[in-house]
Amino acid sequence: MNRVETPHIFAGNPIDRADALRRDNNEIDRLMRSPEAKILLMSELNPVIQSPSETSMVLGWIGYEMAVELLGSEPEQRTFLGLNGDGDPLVAWNAKIVSPDFSEGKITDAGLEICDARESAMMLSVEETGILSQARSNLGWHVTHQFCARCGARTTSRRGGIVRQCVSCGAEHFPRTDPVVITVVADGDRCLLGQSAGRLRAMRMYSALAGFMDQGESMEEAVRREVMEEAGIKVGRVHYHSTQPWPFPSSLMIGSHSEALTTDIDMDDFEMTDVRWWDREEVLLALAEKSEKLRVPGPIAIAHHLIKAWATGKAGNFRTS
Repeated sequence: MNRVETPHIFAGNPIDRADALRRDNNEIDRLMRSPEAKILLMSELNPVIQSPSETSMVLGWIGYEMAVELLGSEPEQRTFLGLNGDGDPLVAWNAKIVSPDFSEGKITDAGLEICDARESAMMLSVEETGILSQARSNLGWHVTHQFCARCGARTTSRRGGIVRQCVSCGAEHFPRTDPVVITVVADGDRCLLGQSAGRLRAMRMYSALAGFMDQGESMEEAVRREVMEEAGIKVGRVHYHSTQPWPFPSSLMIGSHSEALTTDIDMDDFEMTDVRWWDREEVLLALAEKSEKLRVPGPIAIAHHLIKAWATGKAGNFRTS
């Protein structure tokens, strides 16, 4: 079956990550300080942006000298993102590490502001949300991996930030991306959605069932296990839909649609607040924000697109009646 790729928010990164250049640490260091370098400042992993209008924004790229002037010095936690279409080096800095008081007051004169990463993602271009995803995930990893997992000594950034190397034993540590399966389970003209005990409960929202993949587990096996653990529903066929990078902190959401083989819910009330079957008509109302019973995630999340694909009959060849 031919499918049109879903252009998820946080995907669509257009830059050349320049892996070959990263083999020369001196060259990467030179590029990150060059006059052509474009710096993206991040404060508590939220980007500095420009707002050309009330309905749009762009990442607040600035030159190296201006970045040093705004912060007072260069941070240790910085990452070489790659090269843009013009060949300019793109670099992200963790501004909070250098200046704990770094705030909007220090950058407004430059026509910039700090924006929450989730909020900015709704107004940036798809391409720039991909760059934001890369920058946020990588810098977040540097924050939490300052020490070697083997011997406990300090680690230092290498190859432009895609490796940290132990200063004592020499072990190399690479950024991790955690795979998460997320699925809409179908049973004819109804689908299974759940409400977790955390964020979804606070927002009174229902979403696709999801969970982290285990070691030595295929995507299909993980879907069947997670649905059984959370809802007590046995799943048969699993159809891949699409993936979405999710930089909170650094996951890859692997989206699918799956077919229910059983229908009686036996919910795990430790992980879930509620799990229930929803009719297609009610789901369509929720997608249009007209339902009085159901709320579903917005377009920023892959769950929205999985639910929409099922509700509009584009979820594969599962039975619909």
